[in-house]
Amino acid sequence: MTPFELLCAAIMVVGLFGVVVQVLPGTLLVLGGILLWATEVQTASGWVVLAIGVVATVAAWIGKYLLAGRGLKKAAVPNRTLVVGGVLGVVGFFVIPVIGLPLLFVLGVYLAEQARLRDRSKAWISTKAAIRATGITILVELAGAMVAVGAWVIAILVS
Repeated sequence: MTPFELLCAAIMVVGLFGVVVQVLPGTLLVLGGILLWATEVQTASGWVVLAIGVVATVAAWIGKYLLAGRGLKKAAVPNRTLVVGGVLGVVGFFVIPVIGLPLLFVLGVYLAEQARLRDRSKAWISTKAAIRATGITILVELAGAMVAVGAWVIAILVS
């Protein structure tokens, strides 16, 4: 691999990390690494890899919202609960490095559902549904990003 390809690979690895940790715009970084490479190599395979990456990540973005939304609707978790969880998660990101985001997201969802339902067991069921939906979104987004990176790796190996 050339130093330039290593740089593109590093950008994509950081992007994959960002998809899992949800701190960085992971799929955008993956696409950015592929775009950087494609504009440098300026070959048909480069543009095909970029197109595959765009299609895979857009499909993953759409899929994650559809799947998560369906799970949350089935569990009757309202959007305002997710907003409370999201706001507390963002606060947690700055207050407690590394673990604050997921920890306070879960706490926020639980507290919002506890206030809404006035029942601890039902609030915990809703919280588990929100955690499951979040996990599904991460897995779907990761799958799309992995398809994009996989297409790039194949192109590198073939060329």
